[in-house]
Amino acid sequence: MLTKRKSRSVAAILAFSGTLTISGLHKFYLGQPLWGILYVLLSWTPIPKVASAIEGVWYLAQDEEAFDRHFNLGKSVIRNSQQANQVGAIANALRELDALRQDGLISEYEFEQKRRQMLDQIS
Repeated sequence: MLTKRKSRSVAAILAFSGTLTISGLHKFYLGQPLWGILYVLLSWTPIPKVASAIEGVWYLAQDEEAFDRHFNLGKSVIRNSQQANQVGAIANALRELDALRQDGLISEYEFEQKRRQMLDQIS
């Protein structure tokens, strides 16, 4: 199942909006529908509003890495940017390799083998 990365800011905004409107929207956003339903069912009491305010502060108090560990299956933006940098470096290396092939300095066979090795590094 494909899931989009959850934003700490959006979660905090939804939690704080739960103190004024419907509580529990942040729980649905973070993939915790049972907690969201519980918040909605208890919305006639002040409990979900207080809990939403506390959770909003908690989301903002966490650093991105801690939030990612809890709500993004440990996938951080830093890892994604490092992977993007790696892909960019491999793309540049492939361009240089292609230039060597076009200049006749390496054979088609050598080019294809090296290209496959580089593409395997991305996976």
